[in-house]
Amino acid sequence: MFKLNFLKEFKEFAMKGNLIDMAVAFVMGAAFGTFVNKFIAGLVMPCVGKLTAGVDFNSLKIVLSEAKLDAVGKVVAAEAAIMYGEFITACINFIIIAFCMFVVVKAMNKLKRKNEEIFVEPTITEEQKILTEIRDLLKERKR
Repeated sequence: MFKLNFLKEFKEFAMKGNLIDMAVAFVMGAAFGTFVNKFIAGLVMPCVGKLTAGVDFNSLKIVLSEAKLDAVGKVVAAEAAIMYGEFITACINFIIIAFCMFVVVKAMNKLKRKNEEIFVEPTITEEQKILTEIRDLLKERKR
């Protein structure tokens, strides 16, 4: 009995519109993030690199300790570095994604407001109320 109730509750939970909407939004967000990453890496950063004398931002770093090599040239201890170029690229990605999400949310809010304006009940003026009462009284007299 417990398993049936549990499965029934889970099915109701999983089929709610909000959960499905969130799942779709999550997948779309992940795809959009990938799209923006490729856009930044393939189009924006090369242009920025060109403007900054060919600097590749992803390779910018502050080396704290050099990599240690053995006699053969094999890495014994990896280099310790602060990869601030990757951080700059991630910040640019974030700003572009945040801006795009802002534009989408703003457009959705505008559409919502437009729909709400369409379905707003008209306000009845005092004059209209009196006229309605007079009409109702006339209907009663005719009966």
